[in-house]
Amino acid sequence: MQDHNSWNRRELFRGAGVAAGAALAVQSKAQTVKYNRGQTVKIGVVGGGFGSGFQWHLDPDCSVVAVCDIRPDRLQRLQETYRCDNAYNQFRGLLKHPGLNAVAVFTPAPMHVWMAVEAMKAGKHVISAVPAGMSIEELEELLDVVKRTGLKYMMAETSYYRAEVITCREWAKQGKFGSIFYSEAEYHHEGVLPLMFDKQGLPTWRHGIAPMHYPTHCTGIIIPVIGERLSEVTAIGWGDGHEVLKTNMYQNPFWSETAYFKTSGGHAARVSISWHIAAGGTERGLFYGDRMSYIMSRPEGSPNTVFQISKDGKTVLDSNGYPEGHVLKIAYQQPDHMERLPEPMRVKTGHGNSHTFLTHEFVRAIAENRHPSVNAWEAVAYTAPGIVAHESALQGGKTLKIKDYGTAS
Repeated sequence: MQDHNSWNRRELFRGAGVAAGAALAVQSKAQTVKYNRGQTVKIGVVGGGFGSGFQWHLDPDCSVVAVCDIRPDRLQRLQETYRCDNAYNQFRGLLKHPGLNAVAVFTPAPMHVWMAVEAMKAGKHVISAVPAGMSIEELEELLDVVKRTGLKYMMAETSYYRAEVITCREWAKQGKFGSIFYSEAEYHHEGVLPLMFDKQGLPTWRHGIAPMHYPTHCTGIIIPVIGERLSEVTAIGWGDGHEVLKTNMYQNPFWSETAYFKTSGGHAARVSISWHIAAGGTERGLFYGDRMSYIMSRPEGSPNTVFQISKDGKTVLDSNGYPEGHVLKIAYQQPDHMERLPEPMRVKTGHGNSHTFLTHEFVRAIAENRHPSVNAWEAVAYTAPGIVAHESALQGGKTLKIKDYGTAS
């Protein structure tokens, strides 16, 4: 039995190794593409909180030429992180910096679309923190400007480049899951309440934000793996009447929201997002297929686990004596995939070591004159379902349709 299990492990992951090797070959080839002298991506970073956690200064084809924040302490942090002397406390001033050709927008969520649009109107490529926008109207405006300008836009969705999701995306393309008929993702963030107030006790942009208005850490797990859009939703919200839920500018009454989606392929997906929950913080997902399933590690300590139906013909009995199929359960030792990055960028970062991948992908997309992985169409596909889900929850769980805006051509 041990030998048989061992053989199945090799069979299960052999294809993944071949595909990973092919991907590495493609990546290595891409890394030989260099800018002509003077064409290096010259980026300006706006927002010294989350914005200081990326690796623009480590990418061999990128340099930080300007930084911007209205807070002196965060502006100093940006200057120190990126070793940049050109500091601005006004966004429009940064846009006029000589030679600037790209902007990283890491500001409060309600400002993302406005800043991205202004930057693209000024002829700059844009990478933005999540979510892409706060309303369907904002998302449509963003998509329209990307189409009109032809500039590169990327949403810095960290889940797309979590190691587990990189692996599952590749396995799905290889057909290892068979049909993925059910998927789910959870983003639980108990303890977010202090982030809703600044040091003076005043509300921040996070004050009362609807959980489903911040959906992309979940949708960014599901959508790129299953390769389908989320087409309709029924959602339920929960709140306890806390003063934050009664006074926020979003008019959001919920701490937690759970959405049940139908996909464009007729399959099922569940997303759970919570700011107040007696459970460990997590950003995780799972995929159930008819050939293989994958469950990301849980907060209580269970490992990343792969399940596969055994073909050994054996039958096992459950606790009631009923026959069950023989399913192999394998604790998967997840590789970090960092060998795919230029050597200077192989550093540990937040959000499952995704920041370096996001950084490098944006630079490579500009270098190769192509749409980045999480481009404007993908950003809308990850963000819009949450906006519609929140509306469903406000209407007591009414089933609502989600518009499909297509894909990058």
